Amino acid sequence: MDINIKAIHFDISAKLTEFINKKVEKLTRRHPAVSFVDITLKVVKPETALNKNVMLHIAVPQQEEIVADKTADTFEEAIDLCLEAADRQLEKIKNKK
Repeated sequence: MDINIKAIHFDISAKLTEFINKKVEKLTRRHPAVSFVDITLKVVKPETALNKNVMLHIAVPQQEEIVADKTADTFEEAIDLCLEAADRQLEKIKNKK
């Protein structure tokens, strides 16, 4: 399983990268069909509350791509919200089979 993290217009810290990898690993343990996760982090201008945006793309073989896009006060909070949404979508796919 591949995890690709992109930070747009800022340098991502090692701590944030570690946090993202840990959270995504938990998701892939629950849903082993996931083959690729692409995460894009972006700071929305102007500098106000709720300016951290996370877009999550998950590739599942023989299925449609799962996308979650959330904005929050921190990247950690936005990652959690995206992964919760993606988990619900993955459960729906799993239950259809």
